[in-house]
Amino acid sequence: MSIDYSAGLPEELMALRVANELVDGSYVNLGIGIPTMVSNWIEGRDITLEAEIGILEQGPFALPDEVDQDLISAGAEPVTVLPGASFFSIGESFAMIRGGHIDVAVLGALQVSEHGDLAGWNNPARKMTHCGNIGGSMDLAVGAKKVIVVMKHTTREGEPRILKECTYLLTAKGMVNLIVTNLAVIEVTGEGLVLKEVASGFTPEQVQAVTEAHLTVAPDLKEIEL
Repeated sequence: MSIDYSAGLPEELMALRVANELVDGSYVNLGIGIPTMVSNWIEGRDITLEAEIGILEQGPFALPDEVDQDLISAGAEPVTVLPGASFFSIGESFAMIRGGHIDVAVLGALQVSEHGDLAGWNNPARKMTHCGNIGGSMDLAVGAKKVIVVMKHTTREGEPRILKECTYLLTAKGMVNLIVTNLAVIEVTGEGLVLKEVASGFTPEQVQAVTEAHLTVAPDLKEIEL
């Protein structure tokens, strides 16, 4: 029987797993895509979200009757702000990011290598190789103290996104610390990738089958905890 590798955790629960990785007292930046959903899972936590457009203390997504067109996430979703929020220019925002004041950057990706290289801005399959740019993800990947990538484990065609070497143009080299996908939680170490957790209903062998890079199974491997 074939395996549906698009199954596993839905995006909302992938974001929850990332939120559980964050430590109270942290300053966190959420990138475009699945990362922005993390904001919906930190209510009551001592976590400060920094939006690169110039907000400290970003809150969860706004409900329809809360929408303020001036309050948006990096992905342009309407968001709320928490008590004590502050607003500033994007120049000041990137001074915080480049100055090493962000504890964790949560980013999406197109590919991640076994060395922690990140490719997240240019997809040759779209045949738009001369369009677009790296944007703020380069600064976040290099400036944050820890980088967590959250993404689907494979492409829509079922091809691996976690590779021995990235084949797409890089955003940053060797900066990814942790990978959270719909199938697994994988730690990037100096000795390679370590499979720490697998989604319910999947085995390490099944995860390896859709991962080009070699995965070392952690001795304490467990089901993804939410």
